[in-house]
Amino acid sequence: MVVSFLIILLTTSGGTILTYLYEKEDSLLVRVGAGNVIGSVIFGTIAFLLACFLGFSTATISIALIISLLPLILLANKNIYQNLVTNLRKARGKFEGATLKKFLNFLYYVSILIILAVFFDRAMIETKEGIFTGGSNNLGDLPFHLGAIFSFTEGNNFPPENPSFAGAKFTYPFLVDFFAACLMKFGATVRDAMFWQNITLGFSLVILFEKFAVALTKNRLAGKLAPVIFLFSGGLGFVIFFRDYWQDGRSIFEMIWHLEKDYTIKSELLRWGNPLIVLFITQRGFLLGMPIVLIVLSYLWKVFTIENPEITEKKSFIIHHLPFIIVGLLAGTLPLIHVHSLFVLFIVSGFLVFFKLKKWREWIAFGIGVCVIAVPELIWSLTGSASNLSKFIGWHWGWDKGETNFLLFWGANLGLFIPLLILGLLIAHRHKDKSELPITNYQLLKFYAPFAFIFLLSNSVKLAPWEWDNIKVLIYWFVASVPLVAWLLAYLWEKKILFKIAAIASLIILTLSGGLDVWRVVSMQINYQVFSRDAVKISEEIKRKTEPNALFLNAPTYNSALVLSGRRSLMRYVGHLSSYGIDYEGRENEVKRIYEGSALTESFLRKTNVDYVIISPEEKSYLLQNNLILNEEFFAKYPKIAESGEYKVYKVK
Repeated sequence: MVVSFLIILLTTSGGTILTYLYEKEDSLLVRVGAGNVIGSVIFGTIAFLLACFLGFSTATISIALIISLLPLILLANKNIYQNLVTNLRKARGKFEGATLKKFLNFLYYVSILIILAVFFDRAMIETKEGIFTGGSNNLGDLPFHLGAIFSFTEGNNFPPENPSFAGAKFTYPFLVDFFAACLMKFGATVRDAMFWQNITLGFSLVILFEKFAVALTKNRLAGKLAPVIFLFSGGLGFVIFFRDYWQDGRSIFEMIWHLEKDYTIKSELLRWGNPLIVLFITQRGFLLGMPIVLIVLSYLWKVFTIENPEITEKKSFIIHHLPFIIVGLLAGTLPLIHVHSLFVLFIVSGFLVFFKLKKWREWIAFGIGVCVIAVPELIWSLTGSASNLSKFIGWHWGWDKGETNFLLFWGANLGLFIPLLILGLLIAHRHKDKSELPITNYQLLKFYAPFAFIFLLSNSVKLAPWEWDNIKVLIYWFVASVPLVAWLLAYLWEKKILFKIAAIASLIILTLSGGLDVWRVVSMQINYQVFSRDAVKISEEIKRKTEPNALFLNAPTYNSALVLSGRRSLMRYVGHLSSYGIDYEGRENEVKRIYEGSALTESFLRKTNVDYVIISPEEKSYLLQNNLILNEEFFAKYPKIAESGEYKVYKVK
């Protein structure tokens, strides 16, 4: 635990100093939040490049760590050093002279940090009985991320081959998992590595979200409300909760301590889900990708709204536009972190360039920074990919509404959110006292336009093989909309008592469903077993007795014990493969034929070049579901190299 925190602290220090190159006005808290993100990106990217050429070792990542600390040299610059001293002095001053305002501000951050810590502590649970998860939607995603991490630490997977589909390049944005693998090389456990990543990146996201909201609304209360609304968002699922309570007969406290389902997702009508539940605990790339987008958006907002100052001294293009290039470089790292976030930035940038053509020099500088890193990463990712890109695009109305009426669907999934958003925009547009409003010359409306387009696009076009995955783009419409709703609530709070009551009631309605789902996790009501005790034991045997690059045959289920060994699989969970647009059907048929032990099995083994075959309850269950029987007698003629309970491994090559 100490190792993970220490490494993250070191990378954060280098990233924090780099913030002085593009931003002069930020507080120390915001700089540290951004520094954590920037430091993680620099360290992870450099360590990955070095590992591909020099091998993945403690020495290699130590070099990457040293390189990520090089920005500390910038403290030799008098201006940067003085700005840091000023930030430290201001930060110290916030702890001097206790006032109610300072106490509430401190309590706000501490409360969020505690909630994040308790929440992410449930992502992976290790007991004597195996590995569990306390996340209701993390049953399939946890094994995927563990498989990616162990493929680096145990499988020496460089350059990365898809651990879930042997022979194909690993094009899933994996940098956040690779960072966890680096922490393990320094001695951390996989659980501690993911936990400290999750909590620090999650807290950075909150800090950067607050900054983004304040920048857009010029209202500090809105800045505080925005992360709360975002993290605990949900629709009208709480209505179903109260219906369940009415029908159940138990007291409200008994109901709350024994919630049997989520109230933001997992029904035909409710598909939005709470971000903590369906995105941050499951799709870990968001924890690094979204803070990057918030850093970039905050900077683009400043560029978009502030007129160019008069240049009093001659500077080269690069020196004058260095901040834009640096922010662009940060955005350019997204292909290996979260490619959908980069797609969003492309859309937003395109709109902003159109609205502010006179700032073409700044846009060019930003674009150069993006392309320097993003283009090589995209070329590398797309070359040799097994994904069928044609499966990612198609007309599909209403996102994941199914047969539900469009308005009813969005009303149920977001409740008051869209009406409040529209009301906020109308009040902002019509209100006479512009000093109370965040809009100046329609700048905010123009800045919001690309996000409105993203909402329309995500409801019209399928942007992934599985239509629900449009959430990876659609969530950024929500990110840009939350500050406007938060501003409206802050605006109402400043009015008479009835408006204050309306603001409080609206906040409760906006967060009650999501709050119930988050509570279900943090109160330890969920304990889903992902890997059994024997699965953990057999994975240790596999690591000891097989080669790091060995190829295994296993059932394409989400929780194959092979995941924990870091070894390659001919194929794994079809749910993941289909969501990446991989044509897996032919290979899956070969897997079935091999496990049947028919006359063709030997030829299929030679064709697939499999080294080892694992037989376990997962394989038997998978074949039974497909009306097939596993022929264990066929594999008994091969050497059995490992066994634990019902788990057996045979060497077939």
